[in-house]
Amino acid sequence: MNENVIKQKTIQQPVTLKGVGLHTGQEVTLTFKPAPINHGFSFVRVDLEGSPVIEADANYVVNTQRGTNLEKNAVKIQTSEHVLAACMGCDLDNVIIELNASEPPIMDGSSKYFVEALEQAGIVEQEAPRNVYVVKQVINYVDEATGSEITVIPHDGYCVTTMVDFGTKVLGTQNATLKDLSEFKEEIADARTFSFLHELEALLDNGLIKGGDLNNAIVYVDKEISPKTMENLKKAFGKDQISVKPNGILDNLTLHYPNEAARHKLLDVIGDLALVGIRIQGKVIANKPGHFVNTQFAKKLSKIIKLEQRNQVPEYDLHAAPLMDVNKIMAMLPHRPPFLLVDKILELSDKHVVGVKNVTMNEPFFVGHFPGAPVMPGVLQIEAMAQAGGILVLSTVPDPENYLTYFIKIDNVKFKQQVLPGDTLIFKLDLLSPIRRGICHMQGYAYANGRLVSEAELMAQIVKRS
Repeated sequence: MNENVIKQKTIQQPVTLKGVGLHTGQEVTLTFKPAPINHGFSFVRVDLEGSPVIEADANYVVNTQRGTNLEKNAVKIQTSEHVLAACMGCDLDNVIIELNASEPPIMDGSSKYFVEALEQAGIVEQEAPRNVYVVKQVINYVDEATGSEITVIPHDGYCVTTMVDFGTKVLGTQNATLKDLSEFKEEIADARTFSFLHELEALLDNGLIKGGDLNNAIVYVDKEISPKTMENLKKAFGKDQISVKPNGILDNLTLHYPNEAARHKLLDVIGDLALVGIRIQGKVIANKPGHFVNTQFAKKLSKIIKLEQRNQVPEYDLHAAPLMDVNKIMAMLPHRPPFLLVDKILELSDKHVVGVKNVTMNEPFFVGHFPGAPVMPGVLQIEAMAQAGGILVLSTVPDPENYLTYFIKIDNVKFKQQVLPGDTLIFKLDLLSPIRRGICHMQGYAYANGRLVSEAELMAQIVKRS
């Protein structure tokens, strides 16, 4: 591998923290675990049957009230942002985050303790290059209702600037900048979450700050504290006395930085943009950021990246010795000529496969499709794609010759270009979810002549021969 190529990173060994969820008040154990290459960040709910996995994906964001909350198949993760910011700040690519509750521990309201745990676990390079999306044009998202705005522009690294203005005298206008992720640990990780008194009153009245205490949140006093509120605060936080400091915050703690609020908003931006699922090379400028605008921007950016990647034709050396030739393919697949539609397998992992079909005028279907104007039928392109996918799913069993593959479902099929005699079709299929009980859910693309010719979402099952 080229020495200049940045490799993916994970942690060396598991590490565990314990604490309380801010909004649930539940005792929770969080364990960071090493993850394989191209895994990304994922949450695992070990307290639920089957230990369901929720990937750190912007498309799983269901609401952003009091944090970035994810949900997949009715399984929830609350306030994911501080943990994800720590993973990014430690320059990691692949981490499994196990939880025995829906919400990570709040700790001191920052990412500090998560960063310390990850460093304690040790950080190791993996034998795969890091996936990076290089921003080549200005991408922008504006929330018209609030005036919040996030923009990313081309840059030679990953840089984030946040500007906050809540229209209150006690906080005023603040800015913070992170020039490089290497500064995260020292400059951003210990910036704690904050709240305004009027927000805290509502949370206390609705019983939504069960795990909170005055050690994990800066409280900006933006209004006069009524006797009732003062009593509620004393009761909620187990204090005999609470007062307001001259700088307008409650006396529970001392600010780490004059602009700690802006730094924490920057921390949130980094955690929320981790949901894009790929490293960004660009400069992020966030004006009045919040979890809603952050995650909407992450969704927009994720969609743009996927669209670009889909239309970007992968490059493969068709002259190199294949991983599997047609004889090895026939040893695995039950298909035979004239219905064997894959000639070579170039790549095969536990998550993807790349296959090749050389289309010649000798194909039997050209006799009738169409005389004088031969075109490969779209359904056979999808069949060939599925056969390549069959290699992927059959590679998970020790005796593939004893299994047959069957289609279960085909969705979102699109045909972009004609496939003609003389074309070389390249199929790339990626798993959309882990293979379970022999069922394989894949996204497939077919390329020819440097262009995308067809695509489909496929689901197939392998069944043992009777």
